[in-house]
Amino acid sequence: MVIKTRLTELLGIKHPVLLAPMAMVSGGHLAAAVSNAGGLGLIGGGYGDPDWLQSQIAHAGHARVGYGFITWSLAQRPQLLDTVLEQQPPTVMLSFGDLVPFADRIHAAGVALTAQVQNLAQARQALEAGADIIVAQGGEAGGHGMSVRSTFTLVPDVVDLVEEGAPGTPVLAAGGVADGRGLAAALALGADGVLVGSRFWATPEALVSPRAQQQAIRANGDDTIRTRVYDVVRQRNWPPDYDLRLVRNALIQRWHGNEAELLAQLPEAVSAFQKGVADQDFDVDTVLVGEDVGLINDIRPAADIVAAMVTDAARILNRDNNIQSASESPTIIAAN
Repeated sequence: MVIKTRLTELLGIKHPVLLAPMAMVSGGHLAAAVSNAGGLGLIGGGYGDPDWLQSQIAHAGHARVGYGFITWSLAQRPQLLDTVLEQQPPTVMLSFGDLVPFADRIHAAGVALTAQVQNLAQARQALEAGADIIVAQGGEAGGHGMSVRSTFTLVPDVVDLVEEGAPGTPVLAAGGVADGRGLAAALALGADGVLVGSRFWATPEALVSPRAQQQAIRANGDDTIRTRVYDVVRQRNWPPDYDLRLVRNALIQRWHGNEAELLAQLPEAVSAFQKGVADQDFDVDTVLVGEDVGLINDIRPAADIVAAMVTDAARILNRDNNIQSASESPTIIAAN
Protein backbone atom coordinates (compact mmCIF):
# COMPACT_ATOMS: atom_id res chain seq x y z
CA MET A 1 0.00 0.00 0.00
CA VAL A 2 1.12 3.56 -0.71
CA ILE A 3 -0.05 6.68 1.10
CA LYS A 4 1.36 9.84 -0.39
CA THR A 5 1.31 13.24 1.30
CA ARG A 6 3.23 16.47 1.00
CA LEU A 7 5.81 14.90 3.31
CA THR A 8 6.48 11.92 1.05
CA GLU A 9 6.71 14.25 -1.94
CA LEU A 10 9.16 16.60 -0.22
CA LEU A 11 11.46 13.88 1.12
CA GLY A 12 11.08 11.45 -1.76
CA ILE A 13 9.91 8.57 0.42
CA LYS A 14 7.19 5.97 0.00
CA HIS A 15 5.46 6.13 3.39
CA PRO A 16 4.79 9.14 5.68
CA VAL A 17 6.57 7.50 8.62
CA LEU A 18 9.78 8.87 10.15
CA LEU A 19 11.93 7.32 12.84
CA ALA A 20 12.43 9.64 15.80
CA PRO A 21 16.16 10.33 16.23
CA MET A 22 16.28 8.90 19.76
CA ALA A 23 19.63 9.63 21.40
CA MET A 24 21.88 6.54 21.55
CA VAL A 25 18.95 4.36 20.38
CA SER A 26 18.32 5.33 16.75
CA GLY A 27 21.59 4.13 15.29
CA GLY A 28 22.57 3.37 11.74
CA HIS A 29 21.06 -0.11 11.57
CA LEU A 30 17.64 1.05 12.78
CA ALA A 31 17.62 4.16 10.59
CA ALA A 32 18.55 2.09 7.54
CA ALA A 33 15.84 -0.47 8.30
CA VAL A 34 13.13 2.20 8.44
CA SER A 35 14.38 3.86 5.24
CA ASN A 36 14.67 0.57 3.40
CA ALA A 37 11.06 -0.17 4.38
CA GLY A 38 9.88 2.99 2.65
CA GLY A 39 9.86 5.46 5.55
CA LEU A 40 12.78 7.63 6.58
CA GLY A 41 15.14 6.70 9.39
CA LEU A 42 16.88 9.44 11.36
CA ILE A 43 20.09 8.70 13.25
CA GLY A 44 20.00 10.33 16.68
CA GLY A 45 23.04 12.56 17.17
CA GLY A 46 22.28 12.65 20.88
CA TYR A 47 24.68 14.54 23.10
CA GLY A 48 27.37 14.88 20.48
CA ASP A 49 29.80 11.98 20.58
CA PRO A 50 31.69 12.32 17.26
CA ASP A 51 33.09 8.77 17.29
CA TRP A 52 29.66 7.27 17.95
CA LEU A 53 28.13 9.37 15.20
CA GLN A 54 30.76 8.31 12.67
CA SER A 55 30.25 4.65 13.56
CA GLN A 56 26.49 4.92 13.06
CA ILE A 57 26.93 6.64 9.70
CA ALA A 58 28.99 3.63 8.70
CA HIS A 59 26.36 1.20 10.04
CA ALA A 60 23.71 2.86 7.87
CA GLY A 61 25.68 1.78 4.81
CA HIS A 62 24.22 3.07 1.57
CA ALA A 63 20.74 3.64 2.98
CA ARG A 64 19.31 7.12 2.56
CA VAL A 65 18.90 8.38 6.13
CA GLY A 66 18.49 11.66 7.95
CA TYR A 67 19.90 12.92 11.23
CA GLY A 68 18.59 14.55 14.37
CA PHE A 69 20.21 16.59 17.13
CA ILE A 70 19.40 17.98 20.55
CA THR A 71 19.83 21.60 19.52
CA TRP A 72 21.26 23.01 22.73
CA SER A 73 23.81 20.18 22.83
CA LEU A 74 24.72 20.65 19.15
CA ALA A 75 25.56 24.26 20.00
CA GLN A 76 28.41 22.89 22.13
CA ARG A 77 29.77 20.78 19.23
CA PRO A 78 28.63 22.55 16.07
CA GLN A 79 31.18 20.70 13.94
CA LEU A 80 28.93 17.62 14.12
CA LEU A 81 26.49 19.37 11.81
CA ASP A 82 29.19 19.54 9.15
CA THR A 83 29.77 15.81 9.59
CA VAL A 84 26.20 14.94 8.72
CA LEU A 85 25.73 17.59 6.03
CA GLU A 86 28.63 15.98 4.17
CA GLN A 87 26.37 12.93 3.82
CA GLN A 88 23.77 15.01 1.91
CA PRO A 89 20.85 13.68 3.98
CA PRO A 90 17.25 14.40 2.99
CA THR A 91 16.71 16.24 6.27
CA VAL A 92 18.30 17.27 9.55
CA MET A 93 15.95 17.52 12.52
CA LEU A 94 16.60 19.91 15.42
CA SER A 95 14.78 19.73 18.75
CA PHE A 96 14.88 21.62 22.06
CA GLY A 97 16.67 24.84 21.29
CA ASP A 98 17.28 27.79 18.97
CA LEU A 99 17.32 26.80 15.30
CA VAL A 100 18.63 30.11 13.98
CA PRO A 101 22.39 29.45 14.39
CA PHE A 102 22.08 26.32 12.24
CA ALA A 103 19.29 27.00 9.75
CA ASP A 104 21.38 28.81 7.13
CA ARG A 105 24.07 26.10 7.10
CA ILE A 106 21.47 23.38 6.64
CA HIS A 107 19.70 25.21 3.83
CA ALA A 108 22.99 26.15 2.14
CA ALA A 109 23.75 22.43 1.92
CA GLY A 110 20.45 21.85 0.10
CA VAL A 111 19.03 19.90 3.05
CA ALA A 112 15.52 20.25 4.46
CA LEU A 113 15.34 21.54 8.03
CA THR A 114 12.91 19.68 10.29
CA ALA A 115 12.00 21.39 13.56
CA GLN A 116 10.31 19.67 16.49
CA VAL A 117 8.08 21.93 18.57
CA GLN A 118 6.00 21.50 21.72
CA ASN A 119 3.75 24.56 21.53
CA LEU A 120 2.52 27.26 19.17
CA ALA A 121 5.17 29.79 20.16
CA GLN A 122 7.89 27.35 19.19
CA ALA A 123 6.08 26.59 15.93
CA ARG A 124 6.08 30.30 15.04
CA GLN A 125 9.78 30.54 15.84
CA ALA A 126 10.50 27.49 13.69
CA LEU A 127 8.67 29.01 10.71
CA GLU A 128 10.55 32.28 11.19
CA ALA A 129 13.81 30.30 11.13
CA GLY A 130 12.81 28.77 7.80
CA ALA A 131 11.91 25.24 8.89
CA ASP A 132 10.79 23.09 5.95
CA ILE A 133 8.98 20.49 8.11
CA ILE A 134 7.36 20.96 11.51
CA VAL A 135 6.99 18.13 14.04
CA ALA A 136 4.29 18.78 16.64
CA GLN A 137 5.23 16.73 19.71
CA GLY A 138 2.63 16.12 22.39
CA GLY A 139 3.32 15.35 26.03
CA GLU A 140 2.45 11.67 25.50
CA ALA A 141 5.84 11.19 23.86
CA GLY A 142 8.62 9.22 25.48
CA GLY A 143 11.90 10.86 26.35
CA HIS A 144 12.28 14.61 26.46
CA GLY A 145 9.57 17.13 25.74
CA MET A 146 7.04 19.25 27.58
CA SER A 147 4.00 18.36 29.62
CA VAL A 148 1.84 21.23 28.44
CA ARG A 149 0.03 19.92 25.33
CA SER A 150 -1.42 16.65 24.08
CA THR A 151 -0.81 15.41 20.55
CA PHE A 152 -4.55 15.28 19.80
CA THR A 153 -5.00 19.03 20.25
CA LEU A 154 -1.52 20.32 19.44
CA VAL A 155 -1.39 18.84 15.93
CA PRO A 156 -4.45 20.60 14.48
CA ASP A 157 -3.43 23.83 16.22
CA VAL A 158 -0.02 23.66 14.56
CA VAL A 159 -1.54 22.62 11.21
CA ASP A 160 -3.76 25.71 11.23
CA LEU A 161 -0.88 27.96 12.26
CA VAL A 162 1.36 26.60 9.52
CA GLU A 163 -1.33 26.89 6.85
CA GLU A 164 -1.73 30.54 7.75
CA GLY A 165 1.95 31.42 7.96
CA ALA A 166 3.68 29.02 5.53
CA PRO A 167 1.13 27.18 3.40
CA GLY A 168 2.32 23.86 2.06
CA THR A 169 4.80 23.17 4.87
CA PRO A 170 4.33 19.57 6.03
CA VAL A 171 3.43 18.93 9.65
CA LEU A 172 4.16 15.66 11.45
CA ALA A 173 2.51 14.32 14.60
CA ALA A 174 4.69 12.92 17.37
CA GLY A 175 3.75 11.43 20.71
CA GLY A 176 1.59 8.36 21.22
CA VAL A 177 1.86 6.96 17.68
CA ALA A 178 2.55 3.23 17.76
CA ASP A 179 0.40 1.66 15.07
CA GLY A 180 -1.88 2.28 12.11
CA ARG A 181 -4.50 3.85 14.35
CA GLY A 182 -2.03 6.54 15.33
CA LEU A 183 -1.02 7.21 11.74
CA ALA A 184 -4.66 7.37 10.64
CA ALA A 185 -5.50 9.74 13.49
CA ALA A 186 -2.57 12.00 12.60
CA LEU A 187 -3.67 12.22 8.98
CA ALA A 188 -7.26 12.89 10.05
CA LEU A 189 -6.03 15.74 12.26
CA GLY A 190 -4.39 17.36 9.23
CA ALA A 191 -0.83 16.12 9.64
CA ASP A 192 1.19 14.89 6.67
CA GLY A 193 2.83 12.02 8.53
CA VAL A 194 4.18 10.82 11.85
CA LEU A 195 7.42 10.73 13.80
CA VAL A 196 7.61 7.44 15.70
CA GLY A 197 9.87 6.70 18.67
CA SER A 198 8.71 4.13 21.22
CA ARG A 199 7.40 1.57 18.71
CA PHE A 200 10.77 1.57 16.90
CA TRP A 201 12.56 1.49 20.27
CA ALA A 202 11.10 -2.02 20.62
CA THR A 203 12.85 -3.51 17.58
CA PRO A 204 15.86 -5.79 17.23
CA GLU A 205 17.65 -3.05 15.27
CA ALA A 206 17.41 -0.49 18.09
CA LEU A 207 20.40 0.09 20.35
CA VAL A 208 18.47 -1.11 23.39
CA SER A 209 19.18 -4.08 25.63
CA PRO A 210 16.71 -6.97 25.34
CA ARG A 211 16.16 -6.81 29.10
CA ALA A 212 15.09 -3.17 28.84
CA GLN A 213 12.74 -4.03 26.02
CA GLN A 214 11.12 -6.76 28.08
CA GLN A 215 10.55 -4.22 30.86
CA ALA A 216 8.68 -2.06 28.37
CA ILE A 217 6.54 -4.92 27.10
CA ARG A 218 5.33 -5.53 30.65
CA ALA A 219 4.40 -1.87 31.14
CA ASN A 220 1.40 0.20 30.09
CA GLY A 221 0.72 3.88 29.68
CA ASP A 222 -0.39 4.26 33.30
CA ASP A 223 3.10 3.20 34.38
CA THR A 224 4.75 6.20 32.71
CA ILE A 225 5.43 9.61 34.22
CA ARG A 226 7.05 12.89 33.22
CA THR A 227 9.86 13.84 35.57
CA ARG A 228 13.28 15.52 35.83
CA VAL A 229 14.66 13.01 38.32
CA TYR A 230 16.30 10.82 35.70
CA ASP A 231 18.23 13.73 34.22
CA VAL A 232 19.37 14.78 37.69
CA VAL A 233 20.81 11.39 38.64
CA ARG A 234 22.47 10.87 35.29
CA GLN A 235 23.74 14.46 35.41
CA ARG A 236 22.27 15.74 32.16
CA ASN A 237 21.87 19.49 32.49
CA TRP A 238 18.70 20.03 30.48
CA PRO A 239 16.99 23.43 30.19
CA PRO A 240 14.33 23.78 32.91
CA ASP A 241 11.38 23.86 30.49
CA TYR A 242 11.92 20.23 29.54
CA ASP A 243 11.35 16.99 31.41
CA LEU A 244 11.09 13.43 30.11
CA ARG A 245 8.60 10.59 30.06
CA LEU A 246 9.71 7.17 31.27
CA VAL A 247 8.47 4.09 33.09
CA ARG A 248 8.33 4.82 36.81
CA ASN A 249 10.27 2.58 39.17
CA ALA A 250 11.57 2.63 42.74
CA LEU A 251 14.11 5.36 41.97
CA ILE A 252 11.47 7.65 40.45
CA GLN A 253 8.97 6.91 43.22
CA ARG A 254 11.63 7.83 45.81
CA TRP A 255 12.68 11.15 44.33
CA HIS A 256 9.89 12.53 42.12
CA GLY A 257 8.48 15.53 44.00
CA ASN A 258 11.46 15.43 46.38
CA GLU A 259 14.01 17.00 44.05
CA ALA A 260 15.39 19.35 46.70
CA GLU A 261 16.24 16.40 48.92
CA LEU A 262 17.69 14.58 45.91
CA LEU A 263 20.04 17.48 45.21
CA ALA A 264 21.14 17.48 48.84
CA GLN A 265 22.03 13.78 48.56
CA LEU A 266 23.20 13.87 44.95
CA PRO A 267 26.64 12.20 45.24
CA GLU A 268 25.13 9.13 46.91
CA ALA A 269 22.18 9.06 44.51
CA VAL A 270 24.43 9.31 41.46
CA SER A 271 26.65 6.51 42.73
CA ALA A 272 23.65 4.25 43.33
CA PHE A 273 22.25 5.11 39.91
CA GLN A 274 25.48 4.31 38.11
CA LYS A 275 25.70 0.95 39.87
CA GLY A 276 22.09 0.20 38.96
CA VAL A 277 22.74 0.98 35.30
CA ALA A 278 25.78 -1.28 35.25
CA ASP A 279 23.76 -4.10 36.84
CA GLN A 280 20.69 -3.49 34.61
CA ASP A 281 18.68 -3.10 37.79
CA PHE A 282 15.38 -1.66 36.59
CA ASP A 283 14.39 -0.56 40.08
CA VAL A 284 17.14 2.03 39.51
CA ASP A 285 17.61 2.35 35.76
CA THR A 286 14.49 2.69 33.63
CA VAL A 287 13.20 2.85 30.06
CA LEU A 288 12.41 6.06 28.20
CA VAL A 289 9.18 5.33 26.37
CA GLY A 290 5.88 7.11 25.83
CA GLU A 291 2.31 6.53 26.92
CA ASP A 292 1.87 4.27 23.89
CA VAL A 293 4.06 1.64 25.55
CA GLY A 294 0.87 -0.27 26.40
CA LEU A 295 0.35 -0.78 22.66
CA ILE A 296 3.74 -2.46 22.34
CA ASN A 297 3.41 -6.19 22.94
CA ASP A 298 6.38 -7.63 21.08
CA ILE A 299 9.80 -6.95 19.60
CA ARG A 300 9.33 -6.75 15.83
CA PRO A 301 11.61 -5.81 12.93
CA ALA A 302 11.31 -2.18 11.92
CA ALA A 303 10.24 -3.09 8.38
CA ASP A 304 7.28 -5.07 9.71
CA ILE A 305 6.19 -2.13 11.84
CA VAL A 306 6.27 0.28 8.89
CA ALA A 307 4.30 -2.09 6.66
CA ALA A 308 1.64 -2.84 9.30
CA MET A 309 1.28 0.80 10.24
CA VAL A 310 0.63 1.93 6.67
CA THR A 311 -1.68 -0.98 5.81
CA ASP A 312 -3.77 -0.53 8.94
CA ALA A 313 -3.97 3.23 8.51
CA ALA A 314 -5.21 2.83 4.94
CA ARG A 315 -7.88 0.40 6.07
CA ILE A 316 -9.02 2.65 8.91
CA LEU A 317 -9.27 5.68 6.66
CA ASN A 318 -11.39 3.63 4.26
CA ARG A 319 -9.23 4.58 1.33
CA ASP A 320 -8.91 1.11 -0.16
CA ASN A 321 -10.46 2.25 -3.43
CA ASN A 322 -7.93 5.04 -3.76
CA ILE A 323 -4.81 3.12 -2.76
CA GLN A 324 -3.04 0.97 -5.29
CA SER A 325 -0.36 -1.61 -4.81
CA ALA A 326 3.23 -0.49 -5.01
CA SER A 327 3.56 -2.23 -8.38
CA GLU A 328 1.09 0.21 -9.90
CA SER A 329 1.25 3.95 -10.31
CA PRO A 330 0.34 5.21 -6.83
CA THR A 331 -2.51 7.60 -6.32
CA ILE A 332 -1.68 10.81 -4.50
CA ILE A 333 -3.53 10.81 -1.19
CA ALA A 334 -3.17 14.16 0.52
CA ALA A 335 -3.56 14.45 4.27
CA ASN A 336 -5.19 17.84 4.01
